Amino acid sequence: ERFKKSYFGDVVKDGKPVYFSGDGAMMDKDGYITITGRVDDVINVSGHRMGTAEIEAAVAEDEHVAEVAVVGRPHEIKGESIFVYVVPKEGHVNPDIKKHINDLLAKEIGNIAKADDIVEVPGLPKTRSGKIMRRILRAIAKGEEIKQDISTLEDPTIVAKIQEAVQAASK
Repeated sequence: ERFKKSYFGDVVKDGKPVYFSGDGAMMDKDGYITITGRVDDVINVSGHRMGTAEIEAAVAEDEHVAEVAVVGRPHEIKGESIFVYVVPKEGHVNPDIKKHINDLLAKEIGNIAKADDIVEVPGLPKTRSGKIMRRILRAIAKGEEIKQDISTLEDPTIVAKIQEAVQAASK
């Protein structure tokens, strides 16, 4: 009984208690489910709290986007700004990707969700189980040195490739 109260006492769906893991997910039009991350991963932009999963879901709607990850980056005026890492589908090149994605974000969420930084990257830092290592992406967005062990990543070389893409985009 105590187990039920501890794990199934907070959230009710269709009149039945359910376990709330704190993980977000989305289902695409073909019925595939993608885990989007923690629902408590929130960015505070000018006093507006936005979930990174919501922003990622909007960007992922674009037919030319294979993968996306969103992190917050400290901003002098706004508190935090939105930093979007986009992995384009193979063979797709969009020289005006920032405008295109910001137009999409404005339409889907609102102008407050427009990103200050949108960088095309060749891939995302993932563990062997497929989890995106957002703390690495946050560190790169802030221009910090990567101090985490990257040897456990599916592709440890992706970190340097992402850093190069971010540096090239900031020029």
